[in-house]
Amino acid sequence: MRAFFHFLIDAHRVNILSNQRIAILVPCYNEALTIAAIVRDFNACLPGAPVYVFDNNSNDDTVRLAKQAGAIVRSVPLQGKGNVIRRMFADIDADLYIMVDGDDTYDASVAPQLAEKLLSEGLDMVVGTRVSTEQEAYRFGHRFGNKLLTGFVALVFGNTFTDMLSGYRVFSRRYAKSFAAHAEGFETETELTVHALELRMPVAEVATVYKSRPEGSVSKLNTYRDGIRILWMIIKLFKTEKPLAFFSIGFFACLLAALGLAAPLLETYLQTGLVPRLPTAILCSGLMLLGVILLSCGLVLDTVTKGRIEQKRFAYLSIPAPGDA
Repeated sequence: MRAFFHFLIDAHRVNILSNQRIAILVPCYNEALTIAAIVRDFNACLPGAPVYVFDNNSNDDTVRLAKQAGAIVRSVPLQGKGNVIRRMFADIDADLYIMVDGDDTYDASVAPQLAEKLLSEGLDMVVGTRVSTEQEAYRFGHRFGNKLLTGFVALVFGNTFTDMLSGYRVFSRRYAKSFAAHAEGFETETELTVHALELRMPVAEVATVYKSRPEGSVSKLNTYRDGIRILWMIIKLFKTEKPLAFFSIGFFACLLAALGLAAPLLETYLQTGLVPRLPTAILCSGLMLLGVILLSCGLVLDTVTKGRIEQKRFAYLSIPAPGDA
């Protein structure tokens, strides 16, 4: 009975996905040990869906092995995962985009489930959240950094995702074609997340097994360097997408500093009628002036940002929702 039930579920997924143009996108750099397995696994799970391997200046046998496995290989000369994703979304035309890292750590068999969920629920992005019991697969430093950065994004942009940095995602066409892609490196996952939150897109997460890299395969992610780059990207996106809140922090900091410095001066003036510390008074005036300038910048940029977001939303809405004719 259970086997029959699973058969009906699989048949339902095949029926939903059969009329969709699905593209499997694999950004990779020096993944000769894993790329062939990824291509074969995704071809087996989603037969008929082309696998595009976007090679980012690999100096090993990645390109040759990917072609031998049946993938369509494209080259991206600008180094960095963000640059690769920009090219993938620009060059490939599909109804559904499945993006997976080229390190063979994600479960290909979950791809039909992710795609079916996106289509059946009319979503724009489904993230495969990583679940692993292997210490080497998902090291404590990466796990802690992910939670910290995901929490920061949730604080600023909204609490929607639990694994912001996952490299396994499914996108709708209207998501891919409205994504500006400014990031260059591994901070691109942060930008992917904020893009969905900014336009209030319908999104979801699905738990998926995360396994260790094969022996001899080395991660390209540097915990501290790339962690700092991701944090800096969050700050830049905070400034760009929520300028009023960002510059208001500076305004209140200047206001509190000015009031703190001015309090003893005001007390002395009320008692004696004198201002003995003129440089401090000038500093207070300068801090208040700086605060007003920051607040003015925030107000002006907030108006500009709202207009830009409206344009992005119009571009997003010009493309039919997933599953629509």
